[in-house]
Amino acid sequence: MPRLTDKQDAYGHAMYDAHHGKGGYEFDERDDGFVGLVGVDVYFKEYTDWDPHERTAILLAKGNVLDIGCGAGRHAIHLQDQGLDVTGIDLSPLAIKVCKLRGLKKAKVLSITQISSKLGTFDTLVMFGNNFGLFGSFRRAKWLLRRMRGMTSDGARILAQSTDPYDVADRRHLAYHKRNRRRGRMSGQIRLRIRYRTYATPWFDYLLAAKKEMRRILDGTGWHVTRFIDSKGPRYIAVIEKDE
Repeated sequence: MPRLTDKQDAYGHAMYDAHHGKGGYEFDERDDGFVGLVGVDVYFKEYTDWDPHERTAILLAKGNVLDIGCGAGRHAIHLQDQGLDVTGIDLSPLAIKVCKLRGLKKAKVLSITQISSKLGTFDTLVMFGNNFGLFGSFRRAKWLLRRMRGMTSDGARILAQSTDPYDVADRRHLAYHKRNRRRGRMSGQIRLRIRYRTYATPWFDYLLAAKKEMRRILDGTGWHVTRFIDSKGPRYIAVIEKDE
């Protein structure tokens, strides 16, 4: 996805308004018409209010850190406060503005497809907030994971959060899985856009993967899962290590 225009930066406008005490929410609209409401306050949670599996996983971050899809910067700012060298990137210009207003020293407007060794060499890549989904598809994930090998140190790790799309009973979601498979897509490959007031992002793919699917995506990319840190629900964080 190219750099968002102001009119397309729905996510950023919601976050910017929330930062300035003007509420803030977003509508996640799926391409089958299903719409979900998300409160933007989740992007500003303090460490003590994080889910336990996030607090456990963040302890594994080390060295030079890249927070991919950093949003309002809650994970990046926490790591910066712990003394780590952290760079946050996000496609949303206003999200990056909010990060800087909140004190994140290194923040860039950049999409996941634009990352490269030009950013530096990293020891940890953080993809919390369900941001394994930013890979978008099976094929693109493999391409990006190989690129990540070239911009990380020996012994580097990725901390990636995803959601098991099959841990659901809602018939609307199960029908969407079936629709995806008929179209040659992964069951949890969501086509959606984010809306806020008069703003709307372009449509994009967002990938939810079960643990077995994640292992299959990683196969042959130079990365492997060493452990999964589970939440009380369908979300989990994968600790992904670089092959020797």
